[in-house]
Amino acid sequence: MELFHISFIKFTLADLIDVALVAFLFYRVLILMKGTRSAQIVLGVFLLFFISFLAFWFRLEGLTWLITNIATVGILVLVIVFQPELRNALAQIGHNKLFRLFFRYEKSKTLDELVRAAIRLSQMRYGGLLIIEREIGLKDLIETGKALNAEVSADLLVTIFTPYTPLHDGAAIVQGDYVVAVACTLPLSQNPRYGKLFGMRHKAAIGVTEESDAIAVVVSEETGKISIAYKGVLYQNIDKSTLKEKLVKMSKSG
Repeated sequence: MELFHISFIKFTLADLIDVALVAFLFYRVLILMKGTRSAQIVLGVFLLFFISFLAFWFRLEGLTWLITNIATVGILVLVIVFQPELRNALAQIGHNKLFRLFFRYEKSKTLDELVRAAIRLSQMRYGGLLIIEREIGLKDLIETGKALNAEVSADLLVTIFTPYTPLHDGAAIVQGDYVVAVACTLPLSQNPRYGKLFGMRHKAAIGVTEESDAIAVVVSEETGKISIAYKGVLYQNIDKSTLKEKLVKMSKSG
């Protein structure tokens, strides 16, 4: 489909899509590099391209030879130099929600770490509240806490919920493979069924699952017992040996 035609230049819908995709990729690359040492390196690369253009234009044979030889290993050098940024970019692509619509992975390792954290918190009688985000986003709740964006690990979660530490109050929200925020404030359930039986932590777990499809894992500070809240229902005294099985089942349900 041709959009416009100027002299011998034709601009089609495919060209528009092509330009838009290239512009978007450049934009995302610049966002990733903002505030890092890579920004200065990229400026140096552009300067090198500009010098090479002048060398070819004015036929500076010595400079052209030097730049041509540098270019032969340039790709390898760039991959080595930008290794952290490339790894971070690929991780973000895999973590993207749109990407996960087409490729759904079973978060076995993440669930293992969550289960380990819950069991250790239970054994030490440390209160804990872990929220697993699913399809309905929890951005508003995430913004009430402290941003973390760290890969899920049992050691990290146990440290967070250690009593008297600055971030132990509130909930830790897990998004994919990352603990994205801690010390988050959640809505409390107003269900009279749970009104007098449970404390703030359990009511918060029930409350967030009433308003979203999230799964909440609660560890009681008083008893060390583990509970799971899902779709506004609290399942109490979860056996440690079946905790992962129940989480897998709930995470796969609609």
